[in-house]
Amino acid sequence: MDSPIKADALSMAAQINDLADLLVARGRCDQRAVERARRAAEQSGGRLDQILLHLGLVSEQEMAQAYADLLHIPLAAPDHYPEEPVLADTLGMRFLRDAHAVPLAVHGDILLLALRDPLDGFTSAAIGAATGLHVACHVGVPIELEAALDRLYPRAEENAPPPEDHDAPLEDDAERLKDLASEAPVIRLVNQIIGRAVENHASDIHIEPFEDRLRVRCRYDGVLREVESPPAQLIPAIISRIKIMARLDIAERRLPQDGRIKLAVRGHEIDFRVSTIPSLYGETVVLRVLDRSSVRFDYTTLGLAPDIVTRMRALMAQPNGIVLVTGPTGSGKTTTLYTGLADLNAVTRKVVTIEDPIEYQLDGINQVQVRPQIGLTFATLLRAILRQDPDVIMVGEIRDIETAQIAVQAALTGHLVLSTLHTNSAAAAIIRLRDMGVEDYLLTAVLRGVLAQRLVRRLCNVCKTPYTPPPELVERLNLHRLAGDAPVTLFHAVGCARCRHTGYSGRQAIAELLAPDETIERLIFSRSDHMAIERAAIAAGMVPIFTTGLTAALHGETTIEDVTRSVRAGT
Repeated sequence: MDSPIKADALSMAAQINDLADLLVARGRCDQRAVERARRAAEQSGGRLDQILLHLGLVSEQEMAQAYADLLHIPLAAPDHYPEEPVLADTLGMRFLRDAHAVPLAVHGDILLLALRDPLDGFTSAAIGAATGLHVACHVGVPIELEAALDRLYPRAEENAPPPEDHDAPLEDDAERLKDLASEAPVIRLVNQIIGRAVENHASDIHIEPFEDRLRVRCRYDGVLREVESPPAQLIPAIISRIKIMARLDIAERRLPQDGRIKLAVRGHEIDFRVSTIPSLYGETVVLRVLDRSSVRFDYTTLGLAPDIVTRMRALMAQPNGIVLVTGPTGSGKTTTLYTGLADLNAVTRKVVTIEDPIEYQLDGINQVQVRPQIGLTFATLLRAILRQDPDVIMVGEIRDIETAQIAVQAALTGHLVLSTLHTNSAAAAIIRLRDMGVEDYLLTAVLRGVLAQRLVRRLCNVCKTPYTPPPELVERLNLHRLAGDAPVTLFHAVGCARCRHTGYSGRQAIAELLAPDETIERLIFSRSDHMAIERAAIAAGMVPIFTTGLTAALHGETTIEDVTRSVRAGT
């Protein structure tokens, strides 16, 4: 005979399968999304419904409604949560927080209980045993339930240690952490780390705890470099200080958290996007530096070739259609789109962006933040924004078929849509859209152009040194053709005090621009691969991105090594 535990597990598995079928039947997600989440659940050992939430394939509101429909129990509304804790003398706040449960009210011998996870019968059974009451479960929408927990059971009270417990581990004592993180030496140390990174124009600060040390690294011009690290005993205090600055929960160390910091550094107001994730020896923290004072959204600053800038401006001047910017993560796609938007920004145009996250605020442009946890996805926002009569729409990224189809419909109905894709070449973007499910005839009707780009490091003008490359390299890369009548000269990155002894100072974009013509349209209709499309584009005049990089190296803007690193690494 099966044990009760095994029977409960089988029952839950059946309920989760029924839940997935219900979500598909109600149109909350498609079968492909369920199968993707099922594979992830099998690999990680997690539950299918929770994986669907974590991947953003179903919103929290939709999942809560599905739980309620499956189990035939009510959905807890925001006004159902009590003003004061119910049965506070019987039910401990730590237990309720860990169980993600909120007692709503007692009616006779029945306790109404809101649960984040109504499929887990243990919590309701335990609360029933502790109170001697019959438990009637409601489904709590996570964002509403957690807000009620924060209001009814404040974390400071929950985590305050008993007076005699001075030997508790520092990491387990939120109040002591808060006190230590507020002391002048820790504040000064964190400000020093941040200030030094901003002064040296770092794009990211990585704070990583290990068993016996805290490693601090900064990303300069796309490459991580280790800087002087604080003492290991200050690890919890430093991480807690950053979390306090970002208004994150310092007591929560099991889950990733995201926040923002706005800080004045040397007279400039700097925004920092903060991300924390749990790791083996503590929490890893990354601060993305968003220095609005050092960012100029113009094509000259980007460093794109003049002919590409001219053609990009022509594409952006189109009254409708889709213009895409592609490349791997960190290749400057969003900055290029912002530059295009800055050109388009005028009183006569309504420009709306959908971003995740909003990195820089653009004056005169309506920017909307994606929030998947409450159902605000790229697709739902794009559908809603079309009712706002926009002229230009920027979608931060086309990630799925639903977003792609709505973007195509927007372009067909007279809107200019700008967006990004994660592909390694301009031609591959066409194949990516086809794989998503966009029909060939729609692709040819709306696609105006695809810019594929990378970022290469600029040589320091103070210390760069010219040299004549070996004949084998000139022959292999065909540098004679690119140099024309001029001698083939390349440059070494030497290093000096001005460039922090790296040989580089700043970055610039190199790119290839594909604008579909009749030949490429025929290839799209015949479902040719990206290599055939790329060959046709080159025959029509497209300069490949690697060739663009080689030209920049010949002009003394970067090195052959950095072009190879940035382009070949992304292919």
